[in-house]
Parts: sequence; C-alpha cells; structure tokens
Amino acid sequence: MRYAIVVEKAENNYSAYVPDLPGCVATGGTLEEVEHEIREAMEFHIEGLVEDGLPIPEPASVVQYVEIAA
Repeated sequence: MRYAIVVEKAENNYSAYVPDLPGCVATGGTLEEVEHEIREAMEFHIEGLVEDGLPIPEPASVVQYVEIAA
C-alpha cells in the first residue's frame, strides 16, 4: 500500500504523520531518519489494526502543491 505522509520541520527535528492512519506519527533528527521512523510506525500501526480485527484504511489522501505569488 502507498500512503501519503506529511513531514514538518520543527525547531530541532522533523515530525511526520499519515493522514489516512490517524495517530500514526514519528519524529527524527533528519529527513532520512523521520522517513525511516514513519515507515516503521506505519507497519506497527497496521499490524495493530490487524491484531485488533479492525479494518485497514485505504489510502485516500492526495498530495498537491499550490504555487502563489509572493
């Protein structure tokens, strides 16, 4: 499955979340680290849903960039 993630730059690190998997979040000191951590968090999150007999949400979020005049 392919899920969209949102990565945000914080003051001293990066954070990431998955809009289609509520509660699935991760942090890391670098972009590479947060991408690794969110991938592990997604796998763990989905495993938990399966173990609890809950449905796995289908990826539905769309990522778009919007340009504006500055």
